[in-house]
Amino acid sequence: MAQKKVMNVTEAAAARIREIMEKRDTPAVGLRIGVKSRGCSGLSYTMEYAEEIKPLEDVIEENGIRILVDPTAIMFLAGTEMDYVEDAMKAGFVFRNPNETGRCGCGESFSV
Repeated sequence: MAQKKVMNVTEAAAARIREIMEKRDTPAVGLRIGVKSRGCSGLSYTMEYAEEIKPLEDVIEENGIRILVDPTAIMFLAGTEMDYVEDAMKAGFVFRNPNETGRCGCGESFSV
């Protein structure tokens, strides 16, 4: 039986990740996703270039990208969909997380 992925990545998000990874001067093994205690609602999503795969990280490889999920964030990110959205006002990654119980007014932090 196949193991269920911690999170899903839309094609729009994968395309944007491929684009930023290709523009980077130093190669990276992937993009690391995590959460930090920060913001008025308690937690914020984090993203950083990954130089190596750390022990116990969940590795998601699809659509030509590699996402590494920090093991301390897995319980907060289970079932999350990562998307990339562009509109007239802004462009950026959007996390649709079924575990969220609240979000701050500015959208920068969330609670579970």
